[in-house]
Amino acid sequence: MLGVMILTAKVKLETSKEQFNALKHTLETTNRACDFLSEIAWQNKVFGRFGLQKIAYQPCRERFPALSSQLVVRAMAKVADAYKLDKKARHTFKPHGAISYDSRILNWNLTHKQVSIWTIIGRLKIGFAAGPRQMELLAGERGETDLCLIDGVFYLFVSCKIADVKPIDVQDVLGVDLGIVNLATDSDGERHGGAAIDKKRRIYAHRRRNLQRKGTRSAKRRLKQLAGRQARFQANTNHCISKHVVKKAQDTERSIALENLTGIRERVTVRKPQRARHANWAFHQLRTYIAYKADMAGIPVILVDPRNTSRACPKCGNIAKANRPNQSTFRCTACGHVANADVNAAENIRSRARAVVNQPMVANGVAKHDSATSLAL
Repeated sequence: MLGVMILTAKVKLETSKEQFNALKHTLETTNRACDFLSEIAWQNKVFGRFGLQKIAYQPCRERFPALSSQLVVRAMAKVADAYKLDKKARHTFKPHGAISYDSRILNWNLTHKQVSIWTIIGRLKIGFAAGPRQMELLAGERGETDLCLIDGVFYLFVSCKIADVKPIDVQDVLGVDLGIVNLATDSDGERHGGAAIDKKRRIYAHRRRNLQRKGTRSAKRRLKQLAGRQARFQANTNHCISKHVVKKAQDTERSIALENLTGIRERVTVRKPQRARHANWAFHQLRTYIAYKADMAGIPVILVDPRNTSRACPKCGNIAKANRPNQSTFRCTACGHVANADVNAAENIRSRARAVVNQPMVANGVAKHDSATSLAL
């Protein structure tokens, strides 16, 4: 039986000045209501959504008469969700924090690319911009929608449900090693990233360092612009790499094996000159992109134990620190096997995943084992 995958569609609202002000006022009023509800929850030590609704709904409606009843209910859900994570301190909410809408207070008109959304001044019909992929997601079953204000622009983030694709019958495994110099290297020897992306990454790091040192107001504004630009560059690069990796696995009827890098930043130490480089890429994002694209294509994803994948010899099994004389070279001290270090690691990842696949313990099309778990979004 196939499950359901949740993906998020991001659409940009094309607001007039009046519509922008109405949405902004709605955002601010709702978050003030969240602060009011949070105070009641904290004083009464009632943190559940339904318990909070019993004691706070009427006071909140009286305190914020401009809010609709449904938006008050959504505000209570936001407060309750915050206390699910931490009940040790009273929560406060940012004036422009995201708020949730459901089908009672937001409706979609996909034909005309419009949304009918409730605001402080009543319902407004606002146009939105979305590409073919977003429209495809919106055409399916939709869940809650978050209204977010990002850099002076309103966006809607929509939870969309899509049915999982039936897993394909795989014949082998494609091992993929994620690294700093080459962002991704597969067991076939194909490398992604390399010098061009590394150069761009260094440029962003140097610009950010210089602006931080300068510390002026204009430098801080520039830092915000640079952060957004780098995030978009990373996301686009990760999308391109993950799309290629999944397409290759699909065309060759192979599953994808990755290292289970949970907590890698805490476990791994690097020299001070390398720290910025080590932390200056969204590797978790890349792995997530590979996982959900593989899921959509019916490709199983296997996570393997990352220990010694870069130091082990795939030919004789020898594990030694001396097997890595430098960053790019693997040279086995026992049998003399020589290879590119990233390709060698990818081969080890593939070998470990194949050992798991050969054990017939499969759930939802993804092989599982003590050293390998399915990757969820």
